[in-house]
Amino acid sequence: MTTFEQVRQIVGDVLQLGDRTPGLTPETPLLGNIPEFDSMAVVSVITALEDQLGIFVEDDDITGDTFETLGSLTDFVQTKM
Repeated sequence: MTTFEQVRQIVGDVLQLGDRTPGLTPETPLLGNIPEFDSMAVVSVITALEDQLGIFVEDDDITGDTFETLGSLTDFVQTKM
């Protein structure tokens, strides 16, 4: 499984997107586009990424740009791996 597929699955699971998860692409906007993706979801996604991928995210690492698209989130995760 690629990093993108892992990130997509984690986001889909945390947000409980169900059958919408496979339709997420690297270009899919996150913040402001997916109603379930609010500030609390950001924390939940980060926690799940840390737990499932063995990465550590500093508070200073988190920016709006990181969560602009699923691709930008995947790129961020890859820098942490």
